[in-house]
Amino acid sequence: MVAKPKSAGFEQTLAELEQLVAQMESGKLPLDEALKQFERGVQLTRECQEALQSAQARVQVLVQRPDGPAVEPFDAVDAGDSTGKAT
Repeated sequence: MVAKPKSAGFEQTLAELEQLVAQMESGKLPLDEALKQFERGVQLTRECQEALQSAQARVQVLVQRPDGPAVEPFDAVDAGDSTGKAT
């Protein structure tokens, strides 16, 4: 099994995406390079969306706890359990 490389932080990924957009908007890239940059941009967009969805899920877990906010890993919580208690 091949290990998935550790992804960059959200801010770093977003900064790279912004840089790619600026390069593509300049109109100075050859077509092949623009296509490669576009593919990379799609990948970065997906990584950003996943990070945001994960953060939203963690916030929901914290907000839904009846005994108030507490930090706990999201994957330790049953998504169908509205109490937010680990199973």
